Amino acid sequence: MVGTTKMGNVMGRLVKKNLGEMGFNMSGGPVNWFPGHMASATRAIRDRLKLADLVIEVRDARIPLSSVNGDLQDVLSSKNRVIALNKKDLANPNIMHRWTGYFASLKQDCMTINAHSQNSVKKLLEFAELKLKEKISKEPTLIIMVVGVPNVGKSSLINCIHQIASARFPAQQKLKRASVGPLPGVTQDIAGFKIAHHPSIYVLDTPGILVPSIPDIETGLKLALTGSVKDSVVGEERIAQYLLAILNIRSTPLHWKNLNNRRLEASLCGDNGKDYKPKKGIQQNAGDVHYIEDVVSEVQCALYVTLSEFNGNLEDESDLECLIEKQFAALQKAFKIPAHKASDDARRMVSKKFLALFRMGKLGRFTLDDVPGDINPSSSLSNTES
Repeated sequence: MVGTTKMGNVMGRLVKKNLGEMGFNMSGGPVNWFPGHMASATRAIRDRLKLADLVIEVRDARIPLSSVNGDLQDVLSSKNRVIALNKKDLANPNIMHRWTGYFASLKQDCMTINAHSQNSVKKLLEFAELKLKEKISKEPTLIIMVVGVPNVGKSSLINCIHQIASARFPAQQKLKRASVGPLPGVTQDIAGFKIAHHPSIYVLDTPGILVPSIPDIETGLKLALTGSVKDSVVGEERIAQYLLAILNIRSTPLHWKNLNNRRLEASLCGDNGKDYKPKKGIQQNAGDVHYIEDVVSEVQCALYVTLSEFNGNLEDESDLECLIEKQFAALQKAFKIPAHKASDDARRMVSKKFLALFRMGKLGRFTLDDVPGDINPSSSLSNTES
């Protein structure tokens, strides 16, 4: 198994090619993606943090360290804070306890949540109330601020809190829902929402903001892979290359073979016998993937075959690049993209569909960051399907 540092170096060298427009410098330096609204939002957040009685810092459970806004950590470290690792349903469940243990060792409160689950969010609110217990008895008004980088699920969390508050206080004035969208940076101003009486508790939603520069290539690619940086900034093909590099170096397709032996054998024998039509009632756009079992099996089979037949050295970026090229061709067939399609268009379609499968959890549950000091970092990839 390739070591963590060596794996990062191999993938970093592989994806560094032709990344000039992304803002990487030749030494592997920073990604510059800082829209104008983020600068003003950072100043506004810093001002309001002074008033916050509790901060919920939302991070992506798949990248608990890479999804940190380092520029705000000096302020957040002095605040009453809870780190909420959201999207736990997409992260490797076998190591989440290691992450909560890691943060506990830093004397930092941390919870894993699913912002789309009321039960999960209720537990977070109960913990927040416990953290505010002393102030609740003394202050007439309390403020909870929700912060985080783009697309970690802050607005989904706010909306779930609204639903819970409406059930608790049916007479309360109807609250405006936070904007939720598939693109990072949807919420572009700061709004306050009252969620409780006696004392009055307000939750402040904030726009997702990245640091002005991301310090290294791999952090930038993890943010792009999980959707915190717009695909157009990096390019879907480069993000897909990075994902394939991760899967290959961690031997994930071989684990798929072990877990889905019967399904993969059927694919290898051409015995699926089913067409590739979307389920009834599901609307599809041009870039959508048919999220059905057969497509997942075809993709897994394509990657299993290409990796199992690979005779090169995964630690050699040239060999790894050759393998990824073969896998792009195999995925084109798996996704039923016509062979006569123009090469660039085909690769773009393959990349979009492949990334969509990953982001929806159809390829399994992943944690891309390694727990600091973990003696078995490769275990951050789950060997189970969601």
